[in-house]
Amino acid sequence: MNPLLDFAGLPRFADIAPEHVTPAIRQLLDANRALLARLERPETPATWSDFVQPMTDAGERLGRAWGIVGHLHGVNDVPEWREAYNAMLPEVTRFYAELGQNLALYEKFKALAASPEYVQLNPVRQRIIDHEIRDFRLAGAELPADRKPRFQEIQEELSALAAKFSENLLDATNAHAEWVAEEAGVAGLPDDVKAAARAAAENEGKPGWKFTLHAPSYLPVMQYADDRELRARMYRAYATRAAEFGKPEWDNGPLIERLLELRAEEARMLGFANFAELSLTPKMADSPAQVAAFLRDMAAQARPFAERDLAELREFAAQELGLDKPESWDMSWASEKLKLARYAFSDDEVKQYFPEHKVLEGLFRCVETLFGVQIKPDRATTWHPAVRFFRIERKGKLVGQFFLDPYARETKRGGAWMADARSRRSIDANEDGTVQTPVAYLCCNFSPPVGDKPALLTHDEVLTLFHETGHGLHHLLTEVDELAVSGIDGVEWDAVELPSQFMENFCWEWDVLKDMTAHADSGAPLPRALYDKMIAAKNFQSGLFTLRQIEFALFDLRLYSEGRSDFMSLLNEVRHEVAVVFPPAWNRFPQSFSHIFAGGYAAGYYSYKWAEVLSADAYAAFEEVVPDVGTVLDAQTGERFWREILSVGGSRPALESFQAFRGRAPSPDALLRHNGMSETTA
Repeated sequence: MNPLLDFAGLPRFADIAPEHVTPAIRQLLDANRALLARLERPETPATWSDFVQPMTDAGERLGRAWGIVGHLHGVNDVPEWREAYNAMLPEVTRFYAELGQNLALYEKFKALAASPEYVQLNPVRQRIIDHEIRDFRLAGAELPADRKPRFQEIQEELSALAAKFSENLLDATNAHAEWVAEEAGVAGLPDDVKAAARAAAENEGKPGWKFTLHAPSYLPVMQYADDRELRARMYRAYATRAAEFGKPEWDNGPLIERLLELRAEEARMLGFANFAELSLTPKMADSPAQVAAFLRDMAAQARPFAERDLAELREFAAQELGLDKPESWDMSWASEKLKLARYAFSDDEVKQYFPEHKVLEGLFRCVETLFGVQIKPDRATTWHPAVRFFRIERKGKLVGQFFLDPYARETKRGGAWMADARSRRSIDANEDGTVQTPVAYLCCNFSPPVGDKPALLTHDEVLTLFHETGHGLHHLLTEVDELAVSGIDGVEWDAVELPSQFMENFCWEWDVLKDMTAHADSGAPLPRALYDKMIAAKNFQSGLFTLRQIEFALFDLRLYSEGRSDFMSLLNEVRHEVAVVFPPAWNRFPQSFSHIFAGGYAAGYYSYKWAEVLSADAYAAFEEVVPDVGTVLDAQTGERFWREILSVGGSRPALESFQAFRGRAPSPDALLRHNGMSETTA
């Protein structure tokens, strides 16, 4: 059997090869089309069992198989997998575009919503039907027949452009390397970073040190390397990736212009003034104007703190580092020096206490304490030897499993993410409680171990791991048995970051950190004195960071709401409105902004800040019980968070879930306090 067509258990990664993709996906597409042809006939009743359930079953098989293909394209982007993915991408996109425009199916859902059966269905199934009707409208089902082919063409081209955007960025990232021949050139860099760079050079049979634009190599150079020229070269290469300065075939600029043009056309065809209005329709936020007001209000509150941060940094750079005019490639380095001078510790010092195995132990202990589950090693075939597999049990019963792919590779796209391999759903026609348990992918890009030393994580990387685990818990700890709203499915996009950002808060708690640290050499736990310094420095330059995030979000929002193609000019306008730090004119940040051009965040990047209000307020509930129970690791509050947020998935509006947990509407007070930007922390 083609392993992509085996849905009996976990993906058979040891057996799946690129040549399986086309025959498997085409077979599933054919099967789905045949089923849909039967479902759209007048004689097929518009009922849940005769219409919705068969459509859901067939759609899940296609989604799972194509999900595996897309996953392997992201984590193993070798030529064979890239070719296999791109060969079927147009056909898959065409199928979903045709499905979304199928007027007969749309009418069946509307008929079901108007039928006596609808009022007898439970609220979860009613919500699914309501979402389907909305999504058919957004997919062009109501378009005139002569306009539907053009709408399909747009969807196909958008999918191809997004894939090409990611591929260009990865290729441009892989293409650049900096070689350092002399010891003086690596002065200031941590030993483990130098060891990794030395190993990278030795792997190519060369002397010296090799540095790349992948985050585990690039970020330490910008933060620690005393060689200003090395930092400048690395910064320029990183800031101009996939732009007009490199290979023409890797230039994402024309792709951005075309993406903007197509998304604007798509929105107009559906009756929206711009793509931002279309994007917000299924989200919590009501309008682009509401989001813009939210972002500008946050910017106004953060700006005084950001101005203070920048003034302090410039004064320190001039007086202590001899830099009268710090450039963009000096900022991280100077900031690290300032933090060291002010708080008497460095990120590298902290990193030595976070070997990967201890971090995982601490993460799992935190999750187990909060949510009454057990996380255990499990067995499965994987796509790379470094990938591990775990199971989550609750009261002795399997509730979910996940793959963890922690390390950076040249064949793996950058960043960190969670994706679903399989969702929870009922699998018994008699609805006797038999369920398919969910499976997730957790992917990061940490530095791998070098020699006999374990992989060491920076505290920022610990935050990233907790963040992606939060997404994973949202997917894995659901108790919803309906596929369309199980776990993260059906959750409003601007609320989906709530559990992930919520989990980050625990990385600052002594009750969590004290048991998840061990020095790489001595094995000693994190000293309380060093922890206290970390807490004192927690909001170091938080004003600058907040404005940077708002800059990204406002750029994204205006880009998709104003219908402009001069994206660099627009970015400069946004910077002059909200920023206090300005990069060189040749910086081409948009060409690597995958979130909004190759991901799901187009006109939705604001979601991070929007959901951060929710997550900080939710976490405040755990802080509030500390006087009574002595710790934020309170199982009773964790049980409520699981029951009202994690377990319900997308089965009800996110605002209702939040209010069920907190007993009130969300407030930004906790976020401002956590970021050191409230009146009490000013």
